[in-house]
Amino acid sequence: MAFSWSVFIVILLSILGFRSCHARIFSFQMHHRFSEPVKKWSEGAGNGFPAGNWPAKGSFEYYAELAHRDRALRGRRLSDIDGLLTFSDGNSTFRISSLGFLHYTTVSLGTPGKKFLVALDTGSDLFWVPCDCSRCAPTEGTTYASDFELSIYNPKGSSTSRKVTCDNSLCAHRNRCLGTFSNCPYMVSYVSAETSTSGILVEDVLHLTTEDNRQEFVEAYVTFGCGQVQTGSFLDIAAPNGLFGLGLEKISVPSILSKEGFTADSFSMCFGPDGIGRISFGDKGSPDQEETPFNLNALHPTYNITVTQVRVGTTLIDLDFTALFDSGTSFTYLVDPIYTNVLKSFHSQAQDSRRPPDSRIPFEFCYDMSPGENTSLIPSMSLTMKGGSQFPVYDPIIIISSQSELIYCMAVVRSAELNIIGQNFMTGYRIIFDREKLVLGWKEFECDDIENSSVPIRPRATSVPPAVAVGVGNDTTKSTRDTRNFSQSRNSVASPLFHRITPELTCFILLFILLLLL
Repeated sequence: MAFSWSVFIVILLSILGFRSCHARIFSFQMHHRFSEPVKKWSEGAGNGFPAGNWPAKGSFEYYAELAHRDRALRGRRLSDIDGLLTFSDGNSTFRISSLGFLHYTTVSLGTPGKKFLVALDTGSDLFWVPCDCSRCAPTEGTTYASDFELSIYNPKGSSTSRKVTCDNSLCAHRNRCLGTFSNCPYMVSYVSAETSTSGILVEDVLHLTTEDNRQEFVEAYVTFGCGQVQTGSFLDIAAPNGLFGLGLEKISVPSILSKEGFTADSFSMCFGPDGIGRISFGDKGSPDQEETPFNLNALHPTYNITVTQVRVGTTLIDLDFTALFDSGTSFTYLVDPIYTNVLKSFHSQAQDSRRPPDSRIPFEFCYDMSPGENTSLIPSMSLTMKGGSQFPVYDPIIIISSQSELIYCMAVVRSAELNIIGQNFMTGYRIIFDREKLVLGWKEFECDDIENSSVPIRPRATSVPPAVAVGVGNDTTKSTRDTRNFSQSRNSVASPLFHRITPELTCFILLFILLLLL
């Protein structure tokens, strides 16, 4: 930018006490970007802000410009130390059976910060929250609202909120815009029947913190959806307080954090068997983790991987299929003939009586379970990924209880179009979504081992183990998959870098600056 050279020249012209390159002391004045000397030089040279548009001290534009540069500098500093970031309330995530059996976390948005309980979804890209609602999930008077304080985002209630206009690079719905500077609309439809969200795009502060002993708080400006109209399962069990898209498109929060230099372009999610997990932005995993490459579609990139073989019990099934690794789907979905091959192999090795079809249960292959039965007799399952890495499935079944019976089911659902590896298959792992190397990594992990963790909200206690969280009659498989029709996604006070500079270094710096200005 032309204005950047003005800062260098002002610094150069402000050198005091300089007589030769052999001088011992190099002292100079530091000028604020919007100081009067810089303003006069800039206007005289025709650089910087156009005449008459210099921001008034104390104005919104004045602080916005300073904050813009602050964010850029802070982002580079964090990236340089390979630090991990997570949400300001902590890195804990938690599974909630009454809300679709998905993993949720609390995020803080805006100034002052307002908390939202959002579902974490690697299968979609946009982060959205209910906002200026025409049709949103109720925030009170429901089962889930009795457990959590649900918020509605109000752009006018945040001093750092800014509506995204149609000329923004993240606005993909330009064909619906009324003009270049009008508000950018968005609309996302999901695979789940009649499930969608629509509204306008907004930019505001997402409150984060570093995952180290220093606990540095970070304000990252992100673009997200002001969700004015929700339909389908977003009105009850899927994401009544918002959805946090973690996909590969440029509008997702991981993409924004890496682009702005806050973190490395990677993140991890840990799925504990107790329903408590962790999420960390910038986490690239460990050298000893297993990995498999992503199959990237340039038009619609997703976390799609290839499975080459499935082991069920003692039977190996040679298959070659692709699947979406998706934290926003509760269970695993397979298309035929893969589904039939896997489930029939499971059935042939099951030692219990298969139950007749039950419309209250979303799974086909379910069995009566004796109260004292040893679950080690139930056929196990493992996937072989492209490249040969093994992915044992620690939680392939789900146990359903009622007052009079105990049932277990193979927690795989027949799919009409997509293979999806859902949350239930990820249990017991720390999953790395490495967007730089374009690989999926995984390692068996105790999520509670991660330091500096806190659990802001815990799921409601149940009378059965976590694997029994689906009750008879509760269809918790309502997926919220993105069908890929998603059509949308500051200058600081200078500070001295050197207290003492050698004469040789002084000459080098001056020559370097002069060369840049030529």
